[in-house]
Amino acid sequence: MARKWWTLTAVCAGVFMLLLDVTIVSVALPAIERGFSVPLSDLEWVISAYALTLAAFLLTAGSLADRFGRRRMFAIGLGAFTSASLLCGLASDATFLIIARGVQGVGGAIMFATSLALLADAFRGRERGVAFGVFGAVTGAAVAVGPVVGGGITTGLSWRWIFFVNLPIGVAALSVTLLRVAESRSPHATTIDLPGFVTFTCALAALVVGLINSSADGWSAVPVIAPLAAAAALLCVFVIIEARSDAPMLDLHLLQLPAFDGGLVAAFAISASIFSLLIYLVLYLQNYLGLSPLGAGLRVLPLSLAIFASAGVAGRLTVRVPRRLLIGSGFGLVGAGLLLMSGLTTSSGWAHLLPGMIVAGLGAGLVNVPLASTAVGVVEPARAGVASGINSTLRQVGIAAGVAALGSIFAASIQSAVTARLIGTALRSRASELAHAVSTGGAASAIASTPAPLRGLIVAAGRSAFVSGLDLIMIVGAVVAFAGSIGSLALIRERDFVATTTAEPVEGLMDVAS
Repeated sequence: MARKWWTLTAVCAGVFMLLLDVTIVSVALPAIERGFSVPLSDLEWVISAYALTLAAFLLTAGSLADRFGRRRMFAIGLGAFTSASLLCGLASDATFLIIARGVQGVGGAIMFATSLALLADAFRGRERGVAFGVFGAVTGAAVAVGPVVGGGITTGLSWRWIFFVNLPIGVAALSVTLLRVAESRSPHATTIDLPGFVTFTCALAALVVGLINSSADGWSAVPVIAPLAAAAALLCVFVIIEARSDAPMLDLHLLQLPAFDGGLVAAFAISASIFSLLIYLVLYLQNYLGLSPLGAGLRVLPLSLAIFASAGVAGRLTVRVPRRLLIGSGFGLVGAGLLLMSGLTTSSGWAHLLPGMIVAGLGAGLVNVPLASTAVGVVEPARAGVASGINSTLRQVGIAAGVAALGSIFAASIQSAVTARLIGTALRSRASELAHAVSTGGAASAIASTPAPLRGLIVAAGRSAFVSGLDLIMIVGAVVAFAGSIGSLALIRERDFVATTTAEPVEGLMDVAS
């Protein structure tokens, strides 16, 4: 087999693995929570640590690859991701798992930043279109099958095997990369913006720490205010550094383009709304409705399939319909779908969520494809990679911040609801403990430690608090989606787009995959 097809095989295997881990972990979180008996904030970090490091290293990894070799960096990314997967599966506690997930994110960022550059160097002419088509199909399949694969593995084996399954794939892809993939570099490689990277990474970490701490400490507490203030200060320093840098990590001139800014708003909003809510839908399906991980994965599948189907339609419409209308209407459907999913009661079942999941999935698919072309279409081809990387970074920031913020709101709502239900009862002093148990699925242990005459109060308070908290964050998610619709319609203008036929297919796939 020709070297170029080995390159396609290695790239697709690596990216399939890293994208599968985005959705496969969500279904396994309740099992991880039960295994380690961890609070909701630790569950949030299992997701946020991966998204945070992926966002922080994405742009820098691309610069390193241009300078030191794309094959070399892709191999390093594969090695880091595969090794971290082994550590995740062997984790003895939540802290160890979170650290390993962060290392996974670093490896994933390196792979993701170099994947399309490797393909672009290996293929020419019509074959390049075939290669990118295969790449796009593989990335779409990874996102679609993640919940079912994760549920099946967790139910049949253990949550640890969702990480162990990466080992044979990673080793095989690494062997192919080292033996069959050609090395390539950019003739225009720039120096690494180390000050920008450090300040940006620290700012993101401080932001997520503050948001997650707010669920336990309240918004006025020092452990919340201090990291949020630090995040704001570091972001200001980051902007100053980038404005003065000869080779900035973030090209601030791109922010002068309204359509590019609209794409960033959309990238953040799609991740901070429907995709950030996925973890809490899974908690509802498993911890509240009592479904197995496989059962939960199958019930989330309509959302993934709707995204997949809608993306195909959006791809054909993008050349005929203004992109801002597709993205704006897509966000409208996402918001409407989340509102359809709200209104849960203690007697609601999975069927209540189904119409909303389908509508929201159709909307997300309408957003993803035109957003991909928006990310790169407003700049000349020479800057398309940088523009796409920034947009992909905002998607990961949206996941990290969205999961943390929604988790804080969810926990605070449960705390308030449980406290209100238990005022005037003998359980009043335990309201905080019980609220924590309800939010993380540990209500059974709380019930067992309570005198029999009072157990009914915990059950009633817990069920009511859980559905009211989930209701609230779905409404918040809908508001974020509607804000994304307004921002997209206001900022994305067709006259801002650069006429090109070569950059969009390549860079667009990067954004769909992210």
